[in-house]
Amino acid sequence: MTNNTTYLAFSFAQRWHDFWRSGIGEWIITRGLKIAMLVIFAVLAARFISWAAQKITRRIDADFQETDQLVRTESAKHRQAVASVISWVSIAVLFVVVAVEVTDVLAVPVGSLVAPAAVLGAALGFGAQRVVQDLLSGFFIITEKQYGFGDLVALTVAGIAAPAEGTVEDVTLRVTKLRSTEGEVFTIPNGQIVKTMNLSKDWARAVIDIPVPTSADLTKVDELLHGVSEKAMKDESMSKLLLDAPQVMGVESIEVDTVNLRMVARTLPGKQFEVGRRLRLLVIAALIRAGIVTSAEAAPVVNTIPSPANVGTSRESQGSEGRS
Repeated sequence: MTNNTTYLAFSFAQRWHDFWRSGIGEWIITRGLKIAMLVIFAVLAARFISWAAQKITRRIDADFQETDQLVRTESAKHRQAVASVISWVSIAVLFVVVAVEVTDVLAVPVGSLVAPAAVLGAALGFGAQRVVQDLLSGFFIITEKQYGFGDLVALTVAGIAAPAEGTVEDVTLRVTKLRSTEGEVFTIPNGQIVKTMNLSKDWARAVIDIPVPTSADLTKVDELLHGVSEKAMKDESMSKLLLDAPQVMGVESIEVDTVNLRMVARTLPGKQFEVGRRLRLLVIAALIRAGIVTSAEAAPVVNTIPSPANVGTSRESQGSEGRS
């Protein structure tokens, strides 16, 4: 029994030794191990680059949270966008370099790659034009600082009538990701962007149109609106959002029963909607206190749809009345 066990152990050790001495074993030790190390290095390096980019982004966010600023600066938005692009490009370059090294380890002759490379180049020339266009467009978006992380933008996309509106969550050389007010995420190829409208760059403007009846004293209404402007600047929470006092622009348009007055206010970038809502509340309160309201004809009319049960009951009652 002992001799059989010793023989089996010696036989297994011999086969194991012969395997590593064979061509497959030597290939695994010399080339396979190096390829595995290159792939592991590429995966770890890509994870490190992604981690470093996320840490830089979080650091920029932390710097913004530690300050008393209400909005991000343009430089902070651009730095976050650049960090995302650099990480994306670094990972792409890393995998290209690793692929070249693997080809070198496999001892693939460069001459044999000329014909496949020509065919691949022609295929990319015809089939990957859109990708190249996306990359070039993304490069110019970043370098020209058209928008950055956290900007509120409206992007006109080729072939789509309605613009894509939302807050920029990520910018790479190929795509831009927006999150709408409903929480939806739009992923838009940069090459398909025809027009960019940045609603939160440097400063913004809130525009409020106030319809008043033609019978109202416009001088009095003008004084009321100037009072609203002064009240807004005295409000501590609103004055932080305003860059200067709201201005009354005067009559914007004239209709049959109403005259539309316009008030504008310069605000911090991205805060025009909040300021507009709060100014409208102040304007409505001031007009109500002064007894200035729109005409009854301009009031909205709500049409109700009768219930089928009520309709049936009314028909039965009408029929009984007719028979009587």
